[in-house]
Amino acid sequence: MAYIFQKISSRLSVFLSILIAIMLLSCKDDMYSTNSKDILSFSADTVSFDTVFTSVGSTTARIMIYNRNNAALRISYIEVAGGKNSAFRINVDGSLNANNKFEDVEIRAKDSMYVFVAVTVNPTDSNSPVFINDSLIFQTNGVTQKIKLQAYGQSIKILRNLHIANDSTLTSEKPFLVYGNLTVDSTKTLTLNSGCKIYFHNNANMKVYGNLIAQGTAEQPIALRGDRLDNINFNVPVPYNNVAGQWGGIYLLGGGKYVLNHVNMNSGYVGINFLNKNMSNLPSLEIHNCKIQNFLADGLFVQNGDVTVINTEISNAGSHAVYLNGGKHTFIHCTIANYFNSSSVQPVSRDKNPAVLISGINDMAPMQSFFQNCIISGDADNEFTLAVPSVSDYTGLFSGCYILAKDSLSSKQFSHIRWSKKDDVIFKSTRYNYIKNTNFDFRPDSISVARKIGTSINPDIVATYRLDVDLNGNIRPAQTPDAGAYQWKSVK
Repeated sequence: MAYIFQKISSRLSVFLSILIAIMLLSCKDDMYSTNSKDILSFSADTVSFDTVFTSVGSTTARIMIYNRNNAALRISYIEVAGGKNSAFRINVDGSLNANNKFEDVEIRAKDSMYVFVAVTVNPTDSNSPVFINDSLIFQTNGVTQKIKLQAYGQSIKILRNLHIANDSTLTSEKPFLVYGNLTVDSTKTLTLNSGCKIYFHNNANMKVYGNLIAQGTAEQPIALRGDRLDNINFNVPVPYNNVAGQWGGIYLLGGGKYVLNHVNMNSGYVGINFLNKNMSNLPSLEIHNCKIQNFLADGLFVQNGDVTVINTEISNAGSHAVYLNGGKHTFIHCTIANYFNSSSVQPVSRDKNPAVLISGINDMAPMQSFFQNCIISGDADNEFTLAVPSVSDYTGLFSGCYILAKDSLSSKQFSHIRWSKKDDVIFKSTRYNYIKNTNFDFRPDSISVARKIGTSINPDIVATYRLDVDLNGNIRPAQTPDAGAYQWKSVK
């Protein structure tokens, strides 16, 4: 019994020794340094926000506060210099304060804490972005440290489930932010002036039952995109605008007239969905000098409509870049490139559909297709399918094109076609990798097999559509031009 008691006493002694040591260490941690040399460290010296829309508010930025010293610190105060009237708001380790000030904040030795920062910009009369700055101040042991807070505030017009019942024009005076659906009534016309910018919130759409006239210019293109202007915080920041599916799409649903000239649109669910159920009355869609890039489903979906696409890039879609079913289709000097899977930030992989599908099998209006001096390519084995009952009897003409297809077609509709071969070089870059900082660039490479394969175009068509210049404004020769929307240009 004495032995057992002695053993228990011995273990109790060891336990008490450990407990006392822990308590001593704890007391040591609670001994706050008063040395002015013991200060804080920060994960950044500046917190910057991309353009923030007035009244909407920003996403939240995070900054780490470190105590790298061997003693605990008591921070006398953490505050935003502008106080409660500042556009910036802070959250310190999960706590909020209406005055944007926190006092006697403790941080243990070799420990860290979070400070979260957000900004809301009040509406202004200025149409241009307004620079907003403030500072986050830390006072520790009599030493003042600051972190800069910066943002640009953009006054914006919010369109929340707007139904346009009269002819209307959206100008470039201020950007627009769409929530829900922007709907154009039948027989009415929505005009977008050059320089107009429309930002769409998640799942927001433009639905046009009337007419849409979007007339941008090379100097002032029209922009249609998502409203996330910030970055995804991967190891390397990635703009949300590079990730497909940020908003809905453009739906052309009536029997009207649709014209898009110098319009850049990207990173929604669908680019343009041109859907008509009346096979006896085909509406028309003209797309000139546009960029339709990076959509989760289709880039351009056409059913029972006449479409003319000139000098345009349609690239990277989770399904078809171009789907055609019913109507007359004219594509001249277009780059259709689907390298959706070659992006390192897409939320899904593309399906097995080709970049271009011309479907003449389902119920549809009479159909014919004309492709001249176009590029059809991508990261799949087959990027072109002509799904019709009889290819040899199909009404169509394809000339001066580069086409990536599993099998080359020898019927009379195809002339002067450069069918794909293994290891063909076409574009400058067909991959987006945020870590390696590589971006898509669908201009022709200097050794591109699509160079000088184009055929001559009727001068009247050249004059009408200004095909003497490419999508970037470079001169395009009349004889043997490069296929696609871009003409190769040497770099001096």
